[in-house]
Order: sequence, then structure tokens, then C-alpha cells
Amino acid sequence: MTQHIVAKETPVWQDPRALALMMAATLMVMANATISPALAGLEAAFSGQVNAEILIRFLVPAPSLTVVIFAPFMGFLVDRYGRRPLLFLGVGFFVITGSAGFYLPDLWMIFASRLALGIAVAMIMTAQTALIGDYYTGTARTSLTGLQISARNFGGFLFLTLAGWIAISSPRLPFVIYGLALLYLPFMWSVIKEPAAVTPKNAPSNNSKTKTSVEGGRPSWRLWTLALAVLQLMTNMIFFLMPTQLPFFLDSLDYDSAAMTGVALGALSLAGGCAALFYSRIKGFLGYAGIYALGYGFMALGFILLSFGAYLPAIIGGSVAIGIGFALVVPNFVGIALQLAPSNKRGMAGGILTTAVFLGQFCSPFLSIPSISVYGFEGTYQGTALLLSIFAIAAIMYASGEPPPRQALSSMPPA
Repeated sequence: MTQHIVAKETPVWQDPRALALMMAATLMVMANATISPALAGLEAAFSGQVNAEILIRFLVPAPSLTVVIFAPFMGFLVDRYGRRPLLFLGVGFFVITGSAGFYLPDLWMIFASRLALGIAVAMIMTAQTALIGDYYTGTARTSLTGLQISARNFGGFLFLTLAGWIAISSPRLPFVIYGLALLYLPFMWSVIKEPAAVTPKNAPSNNSKTKTSVEGGRPSWRLWTLALAVLQLMTNMIFFLMPTQLPFFLDSLDYDSAAMTGVALGALSLAGGCAALFYSRIKGFLGYAGIYALGYGFMALGFILLSFGAYLPAIIGGSVAIGIGFALVVPNFVGIALQLAPSNKRGMAGGILTTAVFLGQFCSPFLSIPSISVYGFEGTYQGTALLLSIFAIAAIMYASGEPPPRQALSSMPPA
């Protein structure tokens, strides 16, 4: 029997499996942005090394490169060999590679450890996405996708604020935060069990596929999932302006880069965590397209506010607005993808989305650095706000042609 749906009357956050999956979700924000407050300090510490300026800027998105390469393969392994083994292997490798920057002596070695960290993240995120689809359906699944983002943002608030403060003492100390993932393992090990439908030994043969093993999905799921992934790639590319460029923006304004980056990104994460708590309710009222319109609208507002960065309230207000908007749109991607993909392909769907997330993160500096060089931070933020406004308007136009979400799945593509 498949371990499946939590009873409707039980709030999903009371299910230990949901708590474990939310804990795993916090590792995603820890993977990249945790060291953001330390970037300026690391640049000073390695100032004598050739190409140090470029390498430092790519320490944050470096894991994204290997996630992009390995996530589709990990999605295949998750579907083939099971969710649980890849999840726990990923968490263990995450601790080793994430904390390596604390003691490795050379900047190139630290950069290599960041690339290795991406392999761990690919394992964790693809397994986690598949498990959400395996364990939950309907309202419970929608609630958990929102709660995941909330957990990720509250974790980000904790990790980034802590990193901002300890980076003042040493830019190496934020790497120690990755070791906190060890504390997750005992609880996750006790509650995360392999769903029977994806256990290799119990997998049905081609001649005896059960409804459970190929449950749900749409015939054209690959095409629609790829289209969804393109939008997610662009969204993450834009969002990653914050952890990769905000430290240098603040430094250009003569703020204390380490402390202020921690405060601004902490405010972003805290606001996003609060907004994501209401995702399920807002989605039930607005539908998927309405959520996209609202979320991209908030993000556009945030980047407009950042363009007035000489004023501290504008920096904090812009960070808060971007956090709210991003936290609203991100659960949409997982929710739609899990409806599109059949159950025996959820690992692959998770791999595609994970690739999109981290490809956007990795590509972000390649576009933002030249843009900032030509147009400055103010012009880059204003151009970003314009693009996000176009996204919001397109979502509003799409939503206006949709039936009410209570009568139909708003913004779901036809089969």
C-alpha cells in the first residue's frame, strides 16, 4: 500500500513527515545565500589572489551550476531507486561540502567545494519535491507547498541574520552554519519512509502497472513542465539579484555591508515566510494566475523601492516587498508541476524545476554584472521592475479569461 494522503481534518503541519520536508526546504536557502553577508569580507581576505573579485561574486551561485547539471539525473535516480536514499545521502553530503569553506585554505578550493555542494542540493530538492507529491494531494499538497516556502524563508531569516552578525568577526564563520543540517537527520530519518509505489522491489512490471504507480498527470506534461521551468528560471534569475548584488550595492552607499546585508535579506526572508503562510488561502481565492499577478506586482514594487537606495527605509521596504512577492509565486511552480506530472515521473518533474531554479541563480550574475556596469544599480533595478510589471500584467490578462477558481483550476493548461 502506498503511504499517501493525510486525513482532511488533520492540519498538514501536524504531520511529522510534513515537518521533515519543511526542514529539508530550509537547506535550499542555506545552500546559496547564507554566505552573502560575508562576500565583502572574503573579497578583502583574498584580495591578493588572481581573479578574486570574480570568484567571490560566484561563490553564492556556484552550487547552482552543478545543480543544473545533476538535477535531471538525480530526478531519474529518485524515480528509479527511491526518494529516501537520495534524500539522506544528499543531506550528509550537504554538511560536508557546505562547511568546507570554513577550513579550506585556498579560494579555488572553496569554489570547488561550492560546486560539490550543488550535487547535494540536487539530491535533496528532487527527492523532496517527489515526496510532497507522493504523500499529499489536493488542499494538503497546496498547503504544504506554501508552508515549504514559509519554512525556507523563516530559515533564511535565521541563517542570514546569524551569518550577518558572525561575518563581522570573520568572513569564514558563516560556512559553519551548514553544519546545522546534522541536527535535522535524526528526526528526518525516523519519519520519512519510502512510499511503496516507488520502492524498486515493489515496482510493478510494464504489464501490470497499477493506477497508483501512474496516478494523475497529463499526456503533454513534459512540454508544459518545460514551459513552467522557463518562467521559474527567469523568476529566480531576477530574485538572485538580491543575495549576489545587494552586498555590493550597500557597500557602494557606504553602509556596513555585512550587517546591513544580513538585516535586509533577513527582512526579505521574514516577510516572505509570513506571506507564504497565507498562500493556500490566497490561491483558493485568486487561482494560480492571480497569484502570479500579485506576486510579480510585489516584486516590481520592491525593485522600484531599491532604486531609491540612498534612503534606508527604501532598502528595507524594497527587500520586504520582494520577499513577499517571491514567496507567493514560488509555490505555484511546484503545485502546477505536481498536477501536470504522473506520479511515477514526479522525481523527473522535480529535477526539471530544480534545474530551472538553479540555472536562473547561476546565470543571474552574468546578466546583472554587465547591466550594473552600464546602467548602475539604479538603472538595473528600474529595468527589472519594468520586466516584472510586464509579467504581472500578462498574468492579470490571463486570469481575466479564466473561470472562478472554485469552478475550475485557474491557469492550468489544457491537456
